[in-house]
Amino acid sequence: MASLKDLRGRINSVKSTRKITQAMKMVAAAKLRRSQAQAEAARPYAERMERMLASLGAAVASSPNAPRMLVGTGQERVHLLVVVTADRGLAGPFNTNVGRLARTRIRALEAEGGTVKILSVGRKGATYLKREFASRFVGEVSFTGKKRVEFSDAEAVALRITEMLEAGEFDVCSLLYNRFRSVIVQIPTDQRLIPAPLPEDAAGAPAATGPQAQYEYEPAEEEILATLLPRNLAIQLYRAVLENAAGFYGSQMNAMDNATRNAGEMIDKLTLNYNRTRQANITRELIEIISGAEAL
Repeated sequence: MASLKDLRGRINSVKSTRKITQAMKMVAAAKLRRSQAQAEAARPYAERMERMLASLGAAVASSPNAPRMLVGTGQERVHLLVVVTADRGLAGPFNTNVGRLARTRIRALEAEGGTVKILSVGRKGATYLKREFASRFVGEVSFTGKKRVEFSDAEAVALRITEMLEAGEFDVCSLLYNRFRSVIVQIPTDQRLIPAPLPEDAAGAPAATGPQAQYEYEPAEEEILATLLPRNLAIQLYRAVLENAAGFYGSQMNAMDNATRNAGEMIDKLTLNYNRTRQANITRELIEIISGAEAL
């Protein structure tokens, strides 16, 4: 049985831990509001850009001069997975969920005979995946120390992917990240970036019936795509980083709330155990005094 001194030490230790988790919960809640606002503000623009490029690319996809970023290399042998996670932990299963999605995807692609390359954005993703797939890594990006991730940071990652594509280092590029739905729900998402997703009718499915709007572009579609495709790549990456940040703070807030609640329950149990031990010690001392008095 633990002594009273040991129990007091454990109670004080758990109380100190509860103070830390309470503080982290408040900080995460404050950062969540700002990150959620940024993610929700970027979402419509990114989705609109993706739809516009899909519509624009449908008319150019069959052209022999179509940009490689739009139609790919024509093969699907080498896959580049851009895995976006957080740089820090203490957020429950947040980072692990994306890591599991990436691990499942890697195993499936390699089982089909493909080659996988990994570019991690976020320190935790690299730590998780390197345990099993260290040889597949081609780069790591971390935003540790930055108070706020800017669009220029996503542009730098997009430029690196573009250079790899031009060098013929991969055929298909996919983006894996946690999409923010609510404070308690973050959805691991697998989004293809290169080749760009096209409407179903552009891939051979029957075209939609009924009157369709016709657009004329100035300059030509190829020139517009040459400018917008790299920009869209940076926008989708920036959106993923913002969604990931909002999901991280939501998951961390929940994790710290659960930790605080568990610490409170542990304090109650330890306090009850302390009181029972103290009562037993007092009873034993009284029995010893009474027994000594009777012996006299």
